[in-house]
Amino acid sequence: MNKSPIIIVAGEPFSVFLEIFFKSLKKISLKKPIVLIVSKKLLISQMKKFGFNFKINLVDKNQINLNLLSKNKINVINVNFNFSKPFDSITSKSNYYIKECFRIALKLLKDNKCAGLINGPISKKHFLKRKFLGITEYLANKTNRNNKVAMLIYNNKLSVSTITTHLPLKEVYKNLSKKKIINNVKLINKFYKTKFKKKPKIAITGLNPHCESNYKISEENNIIKPAIKYLIKKRFKVKGPFAADTIFMKEQSKQYNVIIGMYHDQALTPIKTLFSFDAINITLGLPFIRISPDHGPNESMVGKNTSNPQSLIQALKFLNK
Repeated sequence: MNKSPIIIVAGEPFSVFLEIFFKSLKKISLKKPIVLIVSKKLLISQMKKFGFNFKINLVDKNQINLNLLSKNKINVINVNFNFSKPFDSITSKSNYYIKECFRIALKLLKDNKCAGLINGPISKKHFLKRKFLGITEYLANKTNRNNKVAMLIYNNKLSVSTITTHLPLKEVYKNLSKKKIINNVKLINKFYKTKFKKKPKIAITGLNPHCESNYKISEENNIIKPAIKYLIKKRFKVKGPFAADTIFMKEQSKQYNVIIGMYHDQALTPIKTLFSFDAINITLGLPFIRISPDHGPNESMVGKNTSNPQSLIQALKFLNK
């Protein structure tokens, strides 16, 4: 097997991920092998629960030979996770298990040529414990890319990115900078040129309603406009700042490949309204491609067999090319 494998960390045990993973495998034909890092006991339990019967190829985590991977089976690296009630609730009891899954994945990605990493949802409250804003920042830290990454919610019609990620609104303006905006644009530009052989057209929003501030300090004037001016001078295809309440209207947004917002909901609310689960979260700036399906653990849906697999299907298709 000479195809670069897709590495998958199943993530939080109490989530809908394995359900949508099984559904996704039924929907697409993979050219590349999958290496799923998960508790084998949990995987088999979930397979029985949802009525699937995939074949498993158990891989030794200490002696991984990519040439022995199967394209017709789920290649599983087992990480032991002792649970008595697998569908109880999200707690910190799974922290070591998740940490070990990521450790194995990162070593695998470092030592081998892989298509990329997909991770299932992780509880920010329990696993990250406020040390990191999200898995984007967690992986940046583990790969020595602190402050050098960007989050891109990708759809082939329109993508979005944000300058700040999982921050309370009262903290957003303190964390904006010209440097962050420039770094974000550079990473997006590099991604589109490498992956799609084109320079993306990028719209940048303001922070304040209508890009106006009633205060003496204006983030638009002090940070956003100077960043845009610099980027235009460097021949990046950027425009703005645009009012966030109109830039996503069809006649405006169709002119751009990417819209960059200043904070999480400013960009993610409209993109999810437009495309629902038909989008994937790509981390730019890591030494490998990392994709997360655009949904959380979804505790209220666990075990009900009603979750939508579309985002994971898109993630697999993206790495399967």
